[in-house]
Amino acid sequence: MIRKLAAYVILGTNTEERKEVLSINVGDNESSRYWLSVLNELKNRGVKDILIICADGLSGIRDAIATAFPRAEYQRRIVHQVRNTLKYVPDKDRKAFATDLKTIYQAADEKKALAALERVTEKWTPKYPNSMKRWKDNSDAIFPIFKFSAAVRKVIYTTNAIKSLNSTYRKLNRQRSVFPGDTVLLNALYLATFEATKKWTSTIRNWAQVYGELGTMYEGRLPE
Repeated sequence: MIRKLAAYVILGTNTEERKEVLSINVGDNESSRYWLSVLNELKNRGVKDILIICADGLSGIRDAIATAFPRAEYQRRIVHQVRNTLKYVPDKDRKAFATDLKTIYQAADEKKALAALERVTEKWTPKYPNSMKRWKDNSDAIFPIFKFSAAVRKVIYTTNAIKSLNSTYRKLNRQRSVFPGDTVLLNALYLATFEATKKWTSTIRNWAQVYGELGTMYEGRLPE
């Protein structure tokens, strides 16, 4: 029997301004229990604190974060939010809708973002009644980003490393799409990750500013 499995990758930025892959887990059962076991594994391996966890709207992830790392802030990925909004919008309106959504997530602060959310909702709801419902329902996980400066936002949302990893994994999948077991698949993914991360030599731009701002926002949780 051949079955499809998802590989979940946790990519972190450490206090030395470096990105690193913390774990790869293969599974097909998203739930609070599953994510709690993944996060507890990180704790057992020595991760003491996480300031911000940016993730898609994975089933059960929020409850698991609240249990394993109660001081961590959950930030919903905007890209995922936008994709979920636009996938039910016809091509004729998609570009205009996407432009309006930018006024929300590119706003200067939370107040302006909420005002933009109201405008966009009022404009598009008559035509697409449920299109903006996810933004309202998940506002508490979408809007934490607005308390940060542009420099910190860029660190949280820059996806170059993720795109690089995904490109490596897709190449692996094209070369060999069927594996005899989970362990073999994990080994292949770890080897591919090891090769991909060799290229991660650049540091984070404006790190001193970013680190100082995070230190102020999360007082006492970062090394001096």
